[in-house]
Amino acid sequence: MWVERLFRDLCGHVMAMTDLPAGAPAGFMDREIRSGEGWSERLAETLATCRVFVPLFSPRYFASEMCGKEWYAFAQRAIFHQARNNRSADAIVPALWVPVPPEQLPGPAERLQFNHRAFGDRYVTDGLYGLIKLRIFAEEYERAVYELAKRIVSVADTAAMDPGRPVDYRQAPSAFGPRGSGSRPLQVTVAAPTRHDLPEGREADYYGDMPQDWNPYHPEAARPLAYVAEDLARSLNYQATITSFDHDTGPLDAKVPPTRPELLLVDRWALQDEERRARLAAFDAEHRPWVSVVVPWNRMDQQSRAAESELSEKLEQTMPVMMGQGRAAGRAAARGVPSMEAFGQILPQVVEAAAQQYLRHAAVYPPAPAGGRPTERPRLRGPLPSEFATTHLVPETHEIAPDAEDPDDRQS
Repeated sequence: MWVERLFRDLCGHVMAMTDLPAGAPAGFMDREIRSGEGWSERLAETLATCRVFVPLFSPRYFASEMCGKEWYAFAQRAIFHQARNNRSADAIVPALWVPVPPEQLPGPAERLQFNHRAFGDRYVTDGLYGLIKLRIFAEEYERAVYELAKRIVSVADTAAMDPGRPVDYRQAPSAFGPRGSGSRPLQVTVAAPTRHDLPEGREADYYGDMPQDWNPYHPEAARPLAYVAEDLARSLNYQATITSFDHDTGPLDAKVPPTRPELLLVDRWALQDEERRARLAAFDAEHRPWVSVVVPWNRMDQQSRAAESELSEKLEQTMPVMMGQGRAAGRAAARGVPSMEAFGQILPQVVEAAAQQYLRHAAVYPPAPAGGRPTERPRLRGPLPSEFATTHLVPETHEIAPDAEDPDDRQS
């Protein structure tokens, strides 16, 4: 009831501050959807077209997997907007429903640059719920809601984010990660040439001065893919580090356990350099199942299409182990990801697979010799590193219990 009142008050202010025609919806609240109305489809369409996303911060909000899915769907759209236009779109305007201690905020929420003090000191200490419940704070509530509406209208005008494709809400991962996990480390490694060492005849438009500048989806994308991957990983509560395969990948020390899961972005054109190809083959021969290989492959790149058969065969010969390891999503990522949107869809699955393998092998190290057994049995019980507590991406098909996931607690 109280959230619905806040929503009505916000919509009234937004209508007064804009030129929306009378009767037009100024906003959308997910509790409006009733059973049998195509709930997930309508929510996905709204997240793909709305101009501002307003999460109501509270401990229950961040404990909700469904709220995390909504956040990720909107954040992914903002990341693609920046990748296409090379211009950020900060279109998330958080509101404090109940104050949340900073240490309880997941990474995506903690990184938001937002000054709540502008809405009043009482708002910061009590949140909108405290202001709306107590009559003595009526003026503070009106001020906070008015300032929040002004911020929403301002962000909608300045961000001007492009509409996106609806995300399958049921399959989306949560942006909050496992409860209490904190930000988890991830390494993004790029195996690609630079504009200075390209194979003969290869166009330089896709490359920069460093391997990390590789932009396989040019001209659709204006931003190097490694940084898009970094942003997508951050939206999944990972802290990514970007490295170059040429400069930062050394031999595996069998006595040292892995320190983080890894995403290896491979440009098939990189295999035209025999020295790099030999190092990739040696890398593949080592036991690194916590490394997920992704092969971006732009179908609109005429040069790549013409050389696809030759380069695909060379990659299969060079990295047969990593090309065939993992589940269907991992193998599909290694065969070639044709667009930036497809890259965004498959990245959560391959990152999660790498994280699961990291957990498995970090606890059982050194690796087993050929035909032998590991030196330590996997521990099925007992603590795992807290930053790598994991969840499954496969959604449950049953209904969530009302006290755990009531639709009234999922306001955004």
